[in-house]
Amino acid sequence: MINKKLFWIMLVAFLLIFAACGPSDSTGTADTLDDTTEDAATETEDSGEGTETEEEGTGEEVTLTLWHIETGPSGEAIEAAVQRFEENNPTVTVEVSQQENDPYKSQLSVAMGGGNPPDVFHSWGGGWLKQFVDSDQVVDITDSIDASLYNEAALSVSTFGDQIYGAPVSMDVVPVFYNKAMFEEYGLEEPETYEDLLDIVQTLTDNGVTPFALANQTKWTGSFYLMYLAERIGGPELFNEAFERSGRTFDDEAYVEAGSKIQELVEMGAFPEGVNGMNYDTGQSRQMLYTESAAMMTMGGWLVNNVRDEMPEFEEKLGFFLFPSVEGGEGAKNHVVGGVSPVFSVAKQSEHPEIATELVNELASLETATDMSNNAGSISAVNGVEYEDPYIQEMSEVLESSEAMQTYYDQTLPPELAQVHLDTTQALFGLSITPEEAMTEVETSAQEVLEE
Repeated sequence: MINKKLFWIMLVAFLLIFAACGPSDSTGTADTLDDTTEDAATETEDSGEGTETEEEGTGEEVTLTLWHIETGPSGEAIEAAVQRFEENNPTVTVEVSQQENDPYKSQLSVAMGGGNPPDVFHSWGGGWLKQFVDSDQVVDITDSIDASLYNEAALSVSTFGDQIYGAPVSMDVVPVFYNKAMFEEYGLEEPETYEDLLDIVQTLTDNGVTPFALANQTKWTGSFYLMYLAERIGGPELFNEAFERSGRTFDDEAYVEAGSKIQELVEMGAFPEGVNGMNYDTGQSRQMLYTESAAMMTMGGWLVNNVRDEMPEFEEKLGFFLFPSVEGGEGAKNHVVGGVSPVFSVAKQSEHPEIATELVNELASLETATDMSNNAGSISAVNGVEYEDPYIQEMSEVLESSEAMQTYYDQTLPPELAQVHLDTTQALFGLSITPEEAMTEVETSAQEVLEE
């Protein structure tokens, strides 16, 4: 009995010891693991959210480069646009390089060719921009801008095919500016015909006054005369036919006659001595206007801006008329020479093309265009500007009422052909080439460049 009792006592003790040492309740274990897992997951999610927020809140520091040629109030309008952009994009810094017109063209070409262009650059559209588009160096911004904001004609200079490669800010018209006080002094009136203009030239030279202030070292300043005379003689389709190789050519008799009339003006003393050595960028031709040693100047509407910046008291003397018609010619007085500038584009090699395009949108915004129009004397390429400046309002109306607009040759033609045009036109002013020789040289180059 004792042994049997001892056996049962030992068995119960063993079972109690086993139960105490065995695994805990499975349900309790599962609950504990679930709670622990949820806590850990919550901690992981919280930690992950904190890291993601920190990364999103830390904006990437970006530096963009912008090259342009605007000066005076126009340059200030660009600076204001850049400032607005930086304020709206605090992690972006824009390094601005303002350059002179002619050096800029070669410097940008070198930068493009060397693979180190600015992110955003100034152009005039036309053939000059198209050379970079054709070599796949410009960003297509068609889907990144609102095309309806812009004047259709202005936007066309940076549209190739169906793609838009630049946003325009301003347009220019090239009238003949004149000193109203001097015209009154010599009994002169705004000319209607080229013969009237020759009479004005003769009267002024007879009185020891240089008729036209012109500094033609840069060459494009003298090309205004060739463009106007060729259009007045050959009509608005002359250039298009020669450029598109669809009819008349650059050695057409209308071009030859235009060259002859330039040399006629030179021989009459219509331009200053040493005209091809005078520098427009340093203001030599404008000084002739201010000192009243010259009475007229064929120049873009930006001259108003120059006057206000350099000699504001001269503005009250400043009037303008459109280049007169040539008797028997196919052109008309309400046909204008003009252009679009600035046009802002994004270089394909930019490391930040999307942000650079946002900068273009600010540079070519209604606010920038309004600032430039009312403070810098330019006609807006952006729709909706309300002009405060009577000069610009009048020029805008001239542009709107014009039946044809001839864009600048040196901006429309491919660069190598444009250079031949500029070189030969300058040579015409220097009387170192005949009109026939000049136009033959341009046409020969056109055959090589345009008929490749």
